[in-house]
Amino acid sequence: MSILRSIVQIFFAQDNRGREIIMDLPSNSEKLILIDGSGYIFRAFHAIQPLTRSDGTPVNAVFGFSNMLMKLLEDLLTKSDKELIAVIFDAGRLTFRNDIYPEYKANRDETPEDLIPQFDLIRDATRAFNIACVDMPGFEADDLIATYAKHAKQQGLKVTIVSADKDLMQLVDEDVQMLDPIKQRVIKVPQVLEKFGVPPHKVIDAQALAGDSADNVPGVPGIGIKTAALLLNEYGDLETLLERAEEIKQPKRRESLLKNTDLANISKKLVTLKNDVPVTQTLTDFIWQPPDEKALMMWLQEQGFSSIARKAQSGSYLKDNITDENISTGTDQESEIDYELIQDTESLEKWVKKAISSPVLSVDTETDSLDPLTCKLVGISLSTLPDNGCYIPVGHITRKSQRHLDFEEDHKIEHEAPTQLSLSTVVGYLKPILENPAILKVGQNIKFDMHVLSRQQIKIDPIDDTMVLSYVLDGSSHGHGIDELAKMHLDYDTIKFSEICGSGKSKISFDQVPLDSATRYAAEDANITLRLHEYLKPNLITKKLSTIYERFDKPLINVLTQMENTGVKIDRTALRLMSDDLGIRAEKLKEIIYTQAGRDFNIASPKQLGQILFDELNLGGGKKTSKSGSWSTSAAVLEELAAEGHDLPKEVLNWRQLTKLKSTYTDALQKQIEPSTGRVHTNYSQTITATGRLSSTNPNLQNIPIRSEDGRKIREAFIAESGMQLISADYSQIELRLVAHVANIKALKEAFENGDDIHSATASKMFGLPINNMDPMIRRRAKAINFGIIYGISPFGLAKQLSISRNESKEFIDSYFNEFPEIKQYMEKTKEIAKQQGYVTTLFGRRCQTPGILDRNQNIRGFAERAAINAPIQGGAADIIKRAMIRLPNIIRKEGLDAKMILQVHDELIFEVPDQELEDTKEIIKKVMERAAILSVPLIVDIGAGSNWAEAH
Repeated sequence: MSILRSIVQIFFAQDNRGREIIMDLPSNSEKLILIDGSGYIFRAFHAIQPLTRSDGTPVNAVFGFSNMLMKLLEDLLTKSDKELIAVIFDAGRLTFRNDIYPEYKANRDETPEDLIPQFDLIRDATRAFNIACVDMPGFEADDLIATYAKHAKQQGLKVTIVSADKDLMQLVDEDVQMLDPIKQRVIKVPQVLEKFGVPPHKVIDAQALAGDSADNVPGVPGIGIKTAALLLNEYGDLETLLERAEEIKQPKRRESLLKNTDLANISKKLVTLKNDVPVTQTLTDFIWQPPDEKALMMWLQEQGFSSIARKAQSGSYLKDNITDENISTGTDQESEIDYELIQDTESLEKWVKKAISSPVLSVDTETDSLDPLTCKLVGISLSTLPDNGCYIPVGHITRKSQRHLDFEEDHKIEHEAPTQLSLSTVVGYLKPILENPAILKVGQNIKFDMHVLSRQQIKIDPIDDTMVLSYVLDGSSHGHGIDELAKMHLDYDTIKFSEICGSGKSKISFDQVPLDSATRYAAEDANITLRLHEYLKPNLITKKLSTIYERFDKPLINVLTQMENTGVKIDRTALRLMSDDLGIRAEKLKEIIYTQAGRDFNIASPKQLGQILFDELNLGGGKKTSKSGSWSTSAAVLEELAAEGHDLPKEVLNWRQLTKLKSTYTDALQKQIEPSTGRVHTNYSQTITATGRLSSTNPNLQNIPIRSEDGRKIREAFIAESGMQLISADYSQIELRLVAHVANIKALKEAFENGDDIHSATASKMFGLPINNMDPMIRRRAKAINFGIIYGISPFGLAKQLSISRNESKEFIDSYFNEFPEIKQYMEKTKEIAKQQGYVTTLFGRRCQTPGILDRNQNIRGFAERAAINAPIQGGAADIIKRAMIRLPNIIRKEGLDAKMILQVHDELIFEVPDQELEDTKEIIKKVMERAAILSVPLIVDIGAGSNWAEAH
């Protein structure tokens, strides 16, 4: 190799521009690793669930990308060599290929909004791992990879390209291989031959013939990869094939080649990777050294990637930099506490005495599932001081492995049950202290424990919740799970559930966990919860957030617990009949669609539908997705085609709506009815959204459709018990009323005071038209702007929504600001406050974090500014309905009424009320809700009643 290096350095010391490319490389350099960074970004973005760092910036792609880098360093680098490594990125969509063929990649989808702020962070991640980061405007990452691979080969280096991109396979030879990081396989010449049917040096010609729908490379119509391989293996190369096209026997193939010679030549230019890019970074810039451990750890912690940080600390590529004192395992903290397993009444009595003398008691329950209304209670853990904790098992069973189960049963082998007190005994001891008003009970997501213990006739009171405390203090700036909070505030690594219960097929339920392991895990939960409470609670006063916690979010816990426990009655028969009807109608539509298409196909397959619409029926306006290269059949595409008068897209949209209603609602809701109650019991979370809104899961009852007739029918299945009715109480345009109040918009305030239709009033001001008999189309435009302004709508967004030009939509927005200058002043003032404080507040003082408000990246900053403007409005509405929810149960009870609040859907509350109490209850609900806040405009509640939700709304 040293001889080859000498020859190379003589003949290739400079490129054809006279700039030095080859510089002194370490004598033990043997390989160059080139990572296709752009390919990884999109894979990571779509593979990882939405994730935000502490300031709210989306980081799911950054997380996945960082994990990938760490794994590659571990797998590909060796400590004996001075190896070269670089991550290559695209600099933008437009390259020299667009000059050759303007339609190149023109059909790719717009970049997801949440991904845009992550591009710069991903480059930061690359640098944090001390890896060279390369991109160049006007060229694709593949061109840079081809250029650097050529330079490396000239120096006698072996090259590994980390990518699954088939376009890069043209570079493979005896010195260049690819590593597919998805399938974890090496791609050499045989694998390329298997993929294309031709060796790597003919891949360019094969792609030129077949084209590439993902990149909008035209190719030759009617020729795919297999046909291209047959032709090239017969004629040698593209040029020879085109010259001798007259000789081809198949008429269609011959005619297509003769007719599309220019397309084939253009396609070849598009797919040929440029290997002479005038790069500015040399191979010596790629020499890799282990990153600075402290800097890397700091960067990972800033992103909130604690799991990656822990993995990185044990990585071989960092071992030279790490000392024992750098590594925090949490074991020292754990060893300081001797967690106690309670298996007899004497030990339990001692803990009860501790609890009685303690003003604060941390409590946690362990169960065999996560459904609080049906799970089995397995054990209870307690903690009274930061240095103690105990676990009281009540429902553990002996775990029998499947491997020995048959043998044990055949031979009647019996196992002794774990030693534990009976559930009734433990309940008898703990009920008095858990209900003692002098002892504050603390939990992490205590609503779950309240549900579990209420089934044992234990009503925990009073309470504090560390999860809710954390949310009030920090909003959505980070997660509020116990593992994350322990690491963040206590620098403590907790035992993870998967460590004691396993995962995947080997996962066991908690009642099968051995008592020693269960004790360490469960007692630690109680103890860490107590320590978090000691840390978090005082911060309420420091940050002036005591009112939000004590008067809004904490009292709401009891209200939500009762609502979840009550649930909403479902008419299973009605849902079944709806499912049958939707299924029959969907089948009829399917037959109509098949007739219009001319053949049967899988309507649910976007790929097959795209082929029908654009390849076989030749409908115009189609575009292909960048991800799969198939025709896009999104709702927007189909709606556009339907608007042009095409029947098939219209029927597909109808079919999709019917099948979605069936699968998502009428079928799914039947399965979620609790047999013992005949009701659906949703779970409300207080700690998810950025603005204080509640979210509903398992099932999500805040997303039941209502606009379509079929969607409305689904709400008909939400019914009242016999002799009762449902009441729906809905705040009317509460967010617009809040905008008028906080921005002090005189014209809007007057309109609300007069009871005018607010959208007609807005249209009247903007367009100088009389408010009476307003043209519905003009009112629709005013409505779109009214609501759009709250969410920071752009001229582009408004243009798309109203199907007008961007210039026209901009004129509408400008006109809106001219007529309502107060809203513009409010927006600018709110952004300034957010920049100064890092958060904005609702009317009641709730803090809504504004991460990224000072970011240099315009996309991140713009996202934060829009959120800052909207947060006080949406958050204020959430606070108002929370206040009403907290007040209503007590007032209803004091009035001697039996109404129960059973659902909350953003600005709407649903109650179940005895028939004879209907009018009295409606009057009380309306009065309490309308007086939940005093604004400079009236709060109005629209209220209705009926035997089902649809009828009441």
